[in-house]
Amino acid sequence: MSFKRRTWEILEIGNEKDRASHCFDVFIFALILLNVAAFIIGTIPAVKANAGAYFFAFEVFSIVVFTIEYIGRVWSCTTLEQYRHPVTGRFRFALTPLAVIDLLAILPFYLAFLGVDFRFLRILRIVRILRIAKLSRYLSSLHLFIDVVRNRKEELIMTTTVLLLLLIVSSSMMYYAEFDAQPEAFTSIPATMWWAVATLTTVGYGDIYPVTALGKIFGSGVAVIGIGLFALPTAILGSGFIEEINKRKDKRICPHCGKSLEE
Repeated sequence: MSFKRRTWEILEIGNEKDRASHCFDVFIFALILLNVAAFIIGTIPAVKANAGAYFFAFEVFSIVVFTIEYIGRVWSCTTLEQYRHPVTGRFRFALTPLAVIDLLAILPFYLAFLGVDFRFLRILRIVRILRIAKLSRYLSSLHLFIDVVRNRKEELIMTTTVLLLLLIVSSSMMYYAEFDAQPEAFTSIPATMWWAVATLTTVGYGDIYPVTALGKIFGSGVAVIGIGLFALPTAILGSGFIEEINKRKDKRICPHCGKSLEE
């Protein structure tokens, strides 16, 4: 087995029976979680003032590891047939969703050396939290969720469309019902959408609410309809999970990728 092929197996395949691959996955998994924790804790002023140097050292160490990992994946991806070409193959691999996430996780650090405006960099550094998305490489349950969403995408798109239509209709009706009584609150239909979102989700934030009789009637109807409509995506995803789990209980289905073992 070539060194390049072995590198790809350790970095990408994640076979638990392969000790080197399994240890690497555990290490990257732990490093991602520590990075997210450091990103959150590092925003505390007292911690930033007293331990800023330690956090920066850990950031540099993490960037080095993630950079080596990214370069290793791009370098060794040519062992696969679909990425066989040394230039276009690597370019196509670099455009895959997980490879893009890998790049976005390390890019803000290097932009600081290219003269990027610091204020813009502070905003961009929040991209570091995308490192948690890299966990999808190592958690099969996330692949289960992705499969469920993919299989139920038509139903989810339909319910999302209905919810958007209801949002627009309810905002328009409430605007015309309440504008004369509360012009400072219901200033426009887009502003009224905040009330519609809070009502449809049954949050009821309370900063904007109807005071006219017609507005209260509309608001009551929207609140009742919102309870039913927002339950639809939950039911769709719930049934999708049950169906996918039952499918994977079949011994002919791979529990990791969900594909038939007969293929």
